[in-house]
This record gives sequence, structure tokens and C-alpha cells, in this order.
Amino acid sequence: MLTVNKHLPAARGLAPALVKRAATVSLDWDTRSKSRFDAHDSAGRHIAVFLPRGSVLRGGDVLVAEDGSLIRVEAAPQAVLQVRTCAAHGTPIDLLRAAYHLGNRHVQLEVQPDLLQFEPDPVLRDMLRRLHLIVTEAHAPFEPEAGAYGEGGGHRHDHAHDHKHAHGHDHAH
Repeated sequence: MLTVNKHLPAARGLAPALVKRAATVSLDWDTRSKSRFDAHDSAGRHIAVFLPRGSVLRGGDVLVAEDGSLIRVEAAPQAVLQVRTCAAHGTPIDLLRAAYHLGNRHVQLEVQPDLLQFEPDPVLRDMLRRLHLIVTEAHAPFEPEAGAYGEGGGHRHDHAHDHKHAHGHDHAH
């Protein structure tokens, strides 16, 4: 069994050619949200993952094994519900309203420009259909938002958030 205890978010710092050649491990959201689990990679190796508590893996992250080998994480397709607005009877704000209601229930939610996606729940499916939204079952990769205190949401960026005043004097905030 190969032990893994290092995680590189978004393969940060690695050459693309190295990442492309790496073995892969396809994991559903439930597994990627755990800090300790066993899996098999695409090279057939049994891996034991031991990451710091609270670690969350995203598709595109890279794990580093104890022997120095790299393993690229893929978000495995899984059962999800997809929510879209109804072009015939709805408005674009309907999707925002759905995101509000799902967030109010603390649902793990993936947000895309024209789609919300979450793990199947028949009660929530029926609620959203009553709001005249189109809810369909699908089998797709699931990358929910990290939340306000997470790792920056479902996207990553490396730019600074520098909030300096442009008018030359300091303010006490």
C-alpha cells in the first residue's frame, strides 16, 4: 500500500507535463471531502490517503505519495440533481431564488451560470419543482462551493486582493 500525505491544490507549482503524465484517482464528493481514505489509482496501486483534518480535494488537485509519485485527482461522476430555469415560464432570477432556498438549508451546492447542482434529495427536488424550476437527475462530476470560510469557492485564483486607498491617506476602519 502506498501512503499519501501531501496535497497540492490545483497542481500548484507543478509543470503541466508532469501533471498530465501522473496516475489518476477518480473520487466522488463524499470521498474527496474526507481527510483519510483508501483508493486505487489508475496504475492499479492501492493508496492510503492521510491528509490534515479538514482537507478537501478538488478535481485537478494533485496528491504526492511517499515515494514521490504524483496522483491527479479527478471528480468522479455521481448522482446529482441539476436545476435550471424554465424558458417558457420562468425568469433568470428563479435560479438565484433556488440558490437562496438551498443555501438556507445548508445544502452542498455547485453553482454554474445557468445551472445549480446538488446531491439527490426528493424533498428539495419537489420544492424546486413547485417554484417552476426544471429539476433533472444526472450523473456528473460534483464540485460544490467551499462556502464563505472555505478555500475560495468552487474556483481558484492566485491574484492578490489588495484593498489600498487610492487617495493617498490612511483611514482607520
